[in-house]
Amino acid sequence: MKRIDLNCDMGELPEAIADGTQEALMRSITSVNIACGGHAGDEQTMKTTIEQALRWNVAIGAHPGYPDRENFGRLELKMSPEAVAESVCEQVHALAEVAAMCGAKLVHVKPHGALYNQAVKNRELAEAIANGVAKALSLHSTLKNAIDCHPERSEGSASLSSPTRGLCKDVILVGLAGSPMLDVFREAGFAVAAEAFADRRYEPDGTLRSRKYDDALIRNPEEAAWQALGIAERGAVIASDGSEVFVDAQTLCIHGDTPGAPEIAATVARTLREAGVVVCSLSPTST
Repeated sequence: MKRIDLNCDMGELPEAIADGTQEALMRSITSVNIACGGHAGDEQTMKTTIEQALRWNVAIGAHPGYPDRENFGRLELKMSPEAVAESVCEQVHALAEVAAMCGAKLVHVKPHGALYNQAVKNRELAEAIANGVAKALSLHSTLKNAIDCHPERSEGSASLSSPTRGLCKDVILVGLAGSPMLDVFREAGFAVAAEAFADRRYEPDGTLRSRKYDDALIRNPEEAAWQALGIAERGAVIASDGSEVFVDAQTLCIHGDTPGAPEIAATVARTLREAGVVVCSLSPTST
């Protein structure tokens, strides 16, 4: 039986939270990637999005991006691997802390925008992302243990331990299906989930078509559903030149900022289920 996760990037647009668009999307997806202060998001949007996810039984993930709110994290930045790792650490740790306050658990981490796209082919950048996530998990675990064992100690007194593979195994790193970034994440000790996109067009080499092209986004719900079903059932997608590209994915993304996103998500989820595909969230043991 075919199984696939439906993920969506959220907590990025306060207006989508206010007008109900974000919660409408929750009805159709199984995992949410929450902006955590880099390209978008703050403590309040994180908290609200986590609370919505808990109401709809949606798995919670962090969505760290370049710290570039002006360009929504979609422009490449010249940052050292150390700076990228530190930024990712800060963002993932911030979401993990808010999630803990809400009684929720961090299930996965998916990089955002230009950071994701660059890491697809840049091993050093993928390593920086993995290092940042591992450091964030170690910091979160150390702080939690310090408070559990010594409640009289303040946050500032908890020292950071070295990241361990045991911690990494508890969180899934999401990356582009068929890309070297997944190998880097595995080598760092993480479970991984290969991702494909229901609402983005592909190039013949399996990469995503640049947003500079008008046809980069798939806005028609039926077309997005057809692409999603092809990926789930046949492991294939039709590229921009008409060729067929092999895509082995465990999770499908629907962008929350795509016009008509709730309708796209609902149509994709319904089409998959009607075809007998089990739509369910990720877990470290199933990836």
